[in-house]
Amino acid sequence: MLMNSLFSGLITSKTRIRILMRLFLNPERQAYLRELSAEFHTSPSQIKGELDQLNDSNLLISQKKGRQILFSANTNHPVFNELHSMVKKAMGMDHILESIIVRLGNLEKALLIDDYAEGKDTGIIDLVLIGDIDHENLLDLTTKAEKYIERKIRTLSLSSIEYHNLSSTLASRPQFVLWEKG
Repeated sequence: MLMNSLFSGLITSKTRIRILMRLFLNPERQAYLRELSAEFHTSPSQIKGELDQLNDSNLLISQKKGRQILFSANTNHPVFNELHSMVKKAMGMDHILESIIVRLGNLEKALLIDDYAEGKDTGIIDLVLIGDIDHENLLDLTTKAEKYIERKIRTLSLSSIEYHNLSSTLASRPQFVLWEKG
């Protein structure tokens, strides 16, 4: 019963869905009210109402930092894993990942960087792929995945050494590890 009322409450607002997408794709990222208001082109009062409801249901954690309150996904919430999975599916990440891992050769690590790493659905997905990548398969995969998810995919393929040399530059950009060889 709690699950039914939770999900029926989640889908009633497009703003709420956008907030969940933003915070649950990369749960390590935080956002504050005015940032979300500007990003979504929505009034701060509407964003505040949605943040308050999500915070009251314990789906979000709020933390005061100076004069601002930062919000992030509550990774300890009982439905966190399901919501995180749903957000990845909605953004097409699950389809991209599955295809990449199986067919790209010796993939060591896959990073999502920039906007999508922050949970912003801008329509352009930036991926950094580390390892010995089969570029022919990569081109084929990205072309097919772009049609399927209706988003542009930009990839940067790096060897382990290239990644190591660029790691300080990449560290300054928002990033989210999609997959790493165990």
